[in-house]
Amino acid sequence: MKIFKDSNIKNQVVRPLLTIGTFDGIHIGHQEILRRLISEARSANGESVLFTFNPHPREVVFPENHGLKMLTTLDEKMQILDELGLDNVILFPFTEEFSKLSAKDFVQQILVDQIGVQKVVIGYDHHFGNNREGNIELLKELGAELGFEVEEIPAQDIDHINVSSTKIRNALKEGKMEVVTQYLGRPFEINGIVVEGNKIGRTLGFPTANIEIGDEKKMLPCNGAYVVQIGLKGQVYRGMMNIGFNPTHNLQHKESVEVFIHQFEGDIYGEKVKIEVLTKIRNEQKFASPKELREQLKKDEDFSLNYSH
Repeated sequence: MKIFKDSNIKNQVVRPLLTIGTFDGIHIGHQEILRRLISEARSANGESVLFTFNPHPREVVFPENHGLKMLTTLDEKMQILDELGLDNVILFPFTEEFSKLSAKDFVQQILVDQIGVQKVVIGYDHHFGNNREGNIELLKELGAELGFEVEEIPAQDIDHINVSSTKIRNALKEGKMEVVTQYLGRPFEINGIVVEGNKIGRTLGFPTANIEIGDEKKMLPCNGAYVVQIGLKGQVYRGMMNIGFNPTHNLQHKESVEVFIHQFEGDIYGEKVKIEVLTKIRNEQKFASPKELREQLKKDEDFSLNYSH
């Protein structure tokens, strides 16, 4: 998959067939659109293109109050798109100036003049351009005028999926990981690097790896204990994850992500890890003593080792 940082790709992509959107999370509804796009591109001997934005439009339009948390980091998003078989991604630099571009000028100046679009494949309710003035009807009019096709994915092909990024965010806030997995078509993913922590876990017989996420905009599930799968050094392990503030020891004021890997020993500081969150075990709790916490961790371990999905 090729990644472009601007839209001047007219002579670099063969017969571009394109869709547009932020595609945060790349949930099963997004996947339906992308599968249709990729299939159409292959049938037409062309290349599939996703026109998306970096940064997210809300960061630019509402700089003081976007409150943005993303289901996928940019790296995660690119990896998933590549695995789906997409040919090209345009990571268009969204600016205040661009946000004022009319829908008609966006189609003429960007899609036609700079990309040379042959066909646009788009969901029935998509809006674009300044104040979201552009819609499918305008796109079809401009397609007839400027010489590109428009394929609308009808409501019945998407609505039965009944999923949205908002629904996924709400499920994450409630720790409903099976629902999140159903909507994404895969477990929710957290990627990070193992860094040094306070080493309390090893005093309890549960040495944990402290995970630095690296992208502060990455949304996490609600605080609590979870069953996870951990990808590390080409191997996959079952484990437990805690998200929260470790209230029993009250040593930190910053939320942390820690994983305990079952039946694993070794120094993994500095290693990249991929965490897939399978199910929530319990809410984060404050225990009366380290002994009480250790007993609960043993129960959590039994639950995690016996969990099947």
